[in-house]
Amino acid sequence: MSRYVRKLLLSAIALGFATVGLTAATGSAIAGEHSVWNFNTWGGPRAFTAGIETLKAELEAAAPGQFELKINYGDALGHRKQNSENIQVGAFEAGQLCVGYYPNKYPLLSVMELPFLLPATLEERAQVEMAVMNHPDIQAELAERWNMRFFGPSFLPAYEFMGNKRIETAEDMKGVKMRISGLNATALMVFGAVPTMVTAPDGYNALSRGTIDSFGFPYSYAFGSYKLYEVSKYVTEGLAMSGFMCFQGVNIDAWNDTPEAVRNALPAAQEKAIAALISAYRTADEKWIPIFHERLEVVQIAPETRAQIAAGSGKIWQEWTDTQDAAGRPGSAMLKFVQEQVAKAAM
Repeated sequence: MSRYVRKLLLSAIALGFATVGLTAATGSAIAGEHSVWNFNTWGGPRAFTAGIETLKAELEAAAPGQFELKINYGDALGHRKQNSENIQVGAFEAGQLCVGYYPNKYPLLSVMELPFLLPATLEERAQVEMAVMNHPDIQAELAERWNMRFFGPSFLPAYEFMGNKRIETAEDMKGVKMRISGLNATALMVFGAVPTMVTAPDGYNALSRGTIDSFGFPYSYAFGSYKLYEVSKYVTEGLAMSGFMCFQGVNIDAWNDTPEAVRNALPAAQEKAIAALISAYRTADEKWIPIFHERLEVVQIAPETRAQIAAGSGKIWQEWTDTQDAAGRPGSAMLKFVQEQVAKAAM
């Protein structure tokens, strides 16, 4: 072998080692020094997003320069109904999820959408939902089905109805096209309601065009955020139905690659997110309820009417547990756990 060829070979080998070393060093720096979560949600900043906005601030502060949580509003990364699949495959790292948007995709977690199961107060709802999201069976459902884990609370206030049909009694629901999902819809169908699933951003047009007659939403922030009062005549108070079960999920691989300081900071950050959500919802009430009372006819639902509507819930709960148990899922045990948590929160 000539001296020239030998020199070329030695140079190539040296360059190869240098490239490998540079790649390894660069890769290590990227993985260890700066982790990014792209988070997808619908709509703009509002009371409902106070939780994720608080988590962003707290988690980024836990690892300065090492972690970034980018909130993408308005379905910027994809339609909200595909968030589960996109998180599963890592198209983006994290996102907002509400069980009612994904029929049959979170079967065990749908326990939280059983009608009239959850408490009405925000503090109690937050306590119950955090207990459920940290239950091993719910953690397994998220991990095994969706390669996902829970990381952020996004509980909602109790649901009321706003729209262009006056609803005061159970009989008033007959033939009314009502936006309500899943198991809550089953409870209202008993009285002749016609459930129609419409996503939150589509609610304004649906009401103004008459596609639906009445829109079930968390009271009061959601009605104000999406301006449904502009295209409505009536709003209920006192029905206080369960509604969507919402949470924030992150891809497990992204979670595992996140700096340890961020993972350690999560429990405290979640508590601050809960406080921020409660504060935001109450601030919204102070703003929107007076506006609703001024512009709309407020229909007060009598306690006996609410009791009449809720009376059939036990049957729906039993049907749910029978379905889950028959499919090999611990439905009965999960419902019992939720009921225990509801009782505990009320103490």
